[in-house]
Amino acid sequence: MRQADVTRNTLETKISVRINLDGTGAAELNTGVPFLDHMLDQIARHGVIDLAITCDGDTHIDDHHTVEDVGITLGQAFAKALGDKKGIRRYGHAYVPLDEALSRVVVDFSGRPGLHYFVEYTRARIGNFDVDLAREFFQGFVNHAGVSLHIDNLRGDNAHHQCETIFKAFGRALRAAAEVDPRLAGVVPSTKGAL
Repeated sequence: MRQADVTRNTLETKISVRINLDGTGAAELNTGVPFLDHMLDQIARHGVIDLAITCDGDTHIDDHHTVEDVGITLGQAFAKALGDKKGIRRYGHAYVPLDEALSRVVVDFSGRPGLHYFVEYTRARIGNFDVDLAREFFQGFVNHAGVSLHIDNLRGDNAHHQCETIFKAFGRALRAAAEVDPRLAGVVPSTKGAL
């Protein structure tokens, strides 16, 4: 059962995440940050992951805690759903275009957190969303899922397109890396024997 339910409550946010790695891409999202919901929907749809996330956060201050903490909690849910990682492909990558924008995302479920994020947004805000928060989301995810993640926006003129291609590519890369490889049944994909 590659599913997980994780709840994380702090003085800044109260978050519930439910995932099914072998889902259909269904999403139920209510984080209080509409643009984040839109990006999480990209992860679900393009990762073919069932994803339900609710958050009651201190958005009256700003969106920072909500976005970062959703990344943290989603990372915890991935780690729990993957368990010992036996039989998974481990690595995944995707290139995704959206009109003039193109992004590449590469992920390794290595057990070692590392984020390499190279994105130069063409503007600082997408509607009310501060583009700096996208990096905070991925840093939270990486730290708690225990993955190596490389994100490169290769080109783009429209900040919305830049960000959306990143999240779509992230979903597709997650799908590829978390996918069960029938040739690796019961085997951890590492010469160390553990991830």
